[in-house]
Amino acid sequence: MKGRVRLSAGEARRIALAAQDMHRKRPGCTPDARHFRRALRALQVLQLDFVNVLVPAHYLILWSRLGSYDRRRFDRFVYGHGNYTEQWAHEASIVPSDTWPLLAHRRAAYEPSSHNPLHKLRSRGRYLDAVLQQVQSDGALTAADLPPVPGPKRKPGDWHRSIPRWALEYHFARGDLAVSHRLGNFQRVYDLPERLIPRHHLHAALDRETADREMLRRASVALGVATHRDLADYFRMSPRETAPRIEELVEEGALSRVEVEDWQEPGYLSASARLPRSIDGASLLSPFDPVVWYRPRAERLFDFHYRIEIYVPAAKRKWGYYVLPFRLGDRIVARVDLKADRKLGQLQVLAAHEEPGVPVADVADALAAELRALSEWLSLDTIRVSRKGSLARALADAIQH
Repeated sequence: MKGRVRLSAGEARRIALAAQDMHRKRPGCTPDARHFRRALRALQVLQLDFVNVLVPAHYLILWSRLGSYDRRRFDRFVYGHGNYTEQWAHEASIVPSDTWPLLAHRRAAYEPSSHNPLHKLRSRGRYLDAVLQQVQSDGALTAADLPPVPGPKRKPGDWHRSIPRWALEYHFARGDLAVSHRLGNFQRVYDLPERLIPRHHLHAALDRETADREMLRRASVALGVATHRDLADYFRMSPRETAPRIEELVEEGALSRVEVEDWQEPGYLSASARLPRSIDGASLLSPFDPVVWYRPRAERLFDFHYRIEIYVPAAKRKWGYYVLPFRLGDRIVARVDLKADRKLGQLQVLAAHEEPGVPVADVADALAAELRALSEWLSLDTIRVSRKGSLARALADAIQH
């Protein structure tokens, strides 16, 4: 890849997918620590989301790359050894523990929003100190382990958090606490960082410029080829503030400028980028998969306009409530609205649409195979396809056969 100054649109897609470890076949064996480590190394940031319409989204991100794996085994891998930690990176995320010092300036600058009920709490400082003292003396705990504290009255439609939970999340955002593990209901268990983060990461001190430059370098490795805004978005950084750091990475040789077909902005190619001759296989993608999480990039790479419609009133939804893109080779060829009905043991396809210009016959069989694999992983016995969507009939026929 060294010396490339122009890329076709297809080359850019293949580079982007290879950077996300989607150029490999899924393991032929049960995925283990080696596979988890490789996938997380490619991702750099695993965004957490616990909407459980299908399966919590971060589990699906791993499944897209690894196929069927043991989620409990993955949880033990992530939380059990100090190699990974939760942080506010690209939203709430799992990151390698060596990311801890890179985010120190973000933790130090954290201030709760003006709507945070902690502002109205009498003796706030004393209460927050008492929470830390209890963790110090009692060990890892959840909000339920703290004494209840009266909070402000809720307005209709408010999402309720208790004052103890607000306090723990405040300390987490500031770096006074870290996440030990998650309970079966996904609730965070908090402990002191010194009990969870290796000392050489916990006490590493980096200036802001060095930290930002390293986060952008990691973003470039995870993206393969990217615009300035793509790079900044990966760790939720300011495009204006990152511009000088990107230029420094170009000067170092970690990035090189490239022209990409149909891109209106300059591209930056990572020195680690790979260009496979082809991308094979298929995978459903989580709405929070790095391949599509920055919607302008998804549209630029795949000509795929994507918005998640969970918060859109039902009557105004175009595609559905929890819609997943379907990748076939190096293209996104369809989108399906999925739901796991665990009581009925059923994977429900509430709508299925192929993308414009994609032959239905080329998509239905591949998508049916992917849905069978997904339903087996989720221990769902049957797949039911509704009639909604231009791909629905062909997909139903493919699943029956």
